[in-house]
Amino acid sequence: MEMIKTQGLTRKFKEFQALSGIDVLIEEGDVYGFIGPNGAGKTTTIRVLATLLEPSSGAAFIDGINVVEEPYEIKKRVGFMPDSFGVYEGMRLREYLDFFGAAYKIPLKKRRAIIDDVLTLTDLAGKADLFVSAFSRGMKQRCCLAKTLIHDPKVLLLDEPASGLDPRARAEFKELIKTLQEMGKTILISSHILSELGDMCNKIGIISDGKMLAQGEYREILHQIRKARDLRLEVIEGADLAEKALEEDPAIEDFTRSGDEFHIQTNMGAIEISGLLTRLVESGVKVLFLEEIKGSLEDVFMHVTNGDYGN
Repeated sequence: MEMIKTQGLTRKFKEFQALSGIDVLIEEGDVYGFIGPNGAGKTTTIRVLATLLEPSSGAAFIDGINVVEEPYEIKKRVGFMPDSFGVYEGMRLREYLDFFGAAYKIPLKKRRAIIDDVLTLTDLAGKADLFVSAFSRGMKQRCCLAKTLIHDPKVLLLDEPASGLDPRARAEFKELIKTLQEMGKTILISSHILSELGDMCNKIGIISDGKMLAQGEYREILHQIRKARDLRLEVIEGADLAEKALEEDPAIEDFTRSGDEFHIQTNMGAIEISGLLTRLVESGVKVLFLEEIKGSLEDVFMHVTNGDYGN
C-alpha cells in the first residue's frame, strides 16, 4: 500500500528552484533513506509532506490524502521531527509531552498512559521529571522523537535525526528505528551522512539540486551499479597455489594480491563461488575465509552523482 507519494513536486523560493519535479514513492512499513548533500531539497520535500509548505506545483499524498487539500487529516497521520527544535525553559519532560498530547486533543486520562508508553519506548522513563532544557543533545533528540510519537502517527518524517549525536546515541537511535518499523510505522529519514542510513533503510531516494536521481530498493540499486561481485579471500597457506588457481579460472574477471589476501572480481553466482572454494581447498590451499564485500550507500551515491557529493 502506498503511504507517501509525490507527483511532479516543485517548490520555488522567489528565483530559487528548490524542487524540480520530485516523484517519491514509499510503501507502508518502509524505512526510506532520503539522501543528498546539504541544500539538495530534502528538508523542503519533508516540509511539504508535513503541510508546513505548499508546493509551487505538483501534488503530495500521505495515506492517499492530498496534503494541501486536507492538512488537518495529514497532521493526524504524520509525526514530524525537524532537524532543529526548541525546548521550553522551566518545563519538565512529562509536562512537555503532556503539552503536545493536549495539542492533539488526547483526553487527559488516556494521555497519561500514552506518555508513559512513549517514555518507555524512547528509554526516557527515568528522566520524566527532569527539565528538558538541561538534557544532552542525544536526550533532546529522544525527547523530540517521543513528542513526535505522542499521537501514534502512521508516518514518521525525520529530518536529519542523528545529526550531532555521539556514536553511542547513534547506535541507540538505530535500534529505536528498527523497533518503530516492527511496530508498522512508515519512516522517511533524511540525512547527508550516508553511514547513518545504511543499516536502517530498505529503500533509498537520492536527491541533488532539487532533482531525484534514483530511488528504489537499496540492494537492487546497489546490484545495478556494480558490474561484478567483489570477493575477499585470505589464506593461511598456499597463496601461490591460490594465485595460480585464480589465474586459470575463466570466471575470475580480475584479482589483486597482497601477501596472503586476494581481492577478486567475478560474475559468479553463489553456487559457483562455493565451487571456487572447493577447488582452492582441493588444490592444497588452506583457506581462512572467502567472503563477498558488501556495497555501501557511499558506493550508490558516488555512482549516481558521478562522484559529486558536495557538502
